[in-house]
Amino acid sequence: MVDIAERPTRLAAAPAVPPAAVDATRPALAGRLLGVGGKVLHRTVAIAALAATWEGAPRLGLVDRVFLPPLSEVLVAWWELLRSGQLAEHVGASLTRSLAGLGLAVLTAIPLGLLIGWYRPLAELLSPLLEVFRNTAALALLPVFVLILGLGETSKIALVLYACSWPILLNTIAGVKGVDPLLIRSARSMGLNHLRLFQKVILPAAVPTIFTGVRLAGAYSILVLVAAEMVGAKAGLGYLINSAQYNFAIPDMYSGIITISAIGVVVNQLLVALERRFSTWRVDVSAG
Repeated sequence: MVDIAERPTRLAAAPAVPPAAVDATRPALAGRLLGVGGKVLHRTVAIAALAATWEGAPRLGLVDRVFLPPLSEVLVAWWELLRSGQLAEHVGASLTRSLAGLGLAVLTAIPLGLLIGWYRPLAELLSPLLEVFRNTAALALLPVFVLILGLGETSKIALVLYACSWPILLNTIAGVKGVDPLLIRSARSMGLNHLRLFQKVILPAAVPTIFTGVRLAGAYSILVLVAAEMVGAKAGLGYLINSAQYNFAIPDMYSGIITISAIGVVVNQLLVALERRFSTWRVDVSAG
């Protein structure tokens, strides 16, 4: 038997990390933290300046605080609306209408844009009609939607659908037409049929442009809906803003406006993340 005391000691203890290596990692970690902090500061300095101006201008008498209350008073009013449940009710109503209209626009405008962008005879047939309706503002058609569909949910969702369809449709058409012809000829030379050509070449190349249209439509879905909710609605952020204005509850009015801005930012960031998910094949040429 071998004496335990005679066993090699190299397995008894792990090799110690040199102090120089530990000291070298600390500046790198500190540099990364400083870099992240600098990016956060760079992104928030404009918002902080706006908030400081909004808070200070009414208190210094630069503007009438009756019509533009300090930001702190607006945030207090926003919190009271949130606690009472009113804000959640209005946000829920607006998001339901907005997402329904945006979803229908995505389901209808993207396939139609792919067809128009790919088949030239169909594009030539529908081009005059598209030019007429793309230059007709959605809010100008609000009375038409109300007369035909009534004051209920259908008219509001239909208006959002109409407003969101155009940026998605036009960007989808542009994305398909902008595909490199060399890629198409190469795919055809390898024997790809029309379905596989769309799946492997057309759609991946058009995805960034399509998502640009979807992001624009996401902004339109909120803006157009708020205007529509100011006419004949009993709930929604547009109704909240309009009602607060008539009742001279100015802090509540600004609370609704801030909520709309926050929702727009969140929706845009979600769409950006979704675009990155479907565009993982792209190479960021600006990196490095």
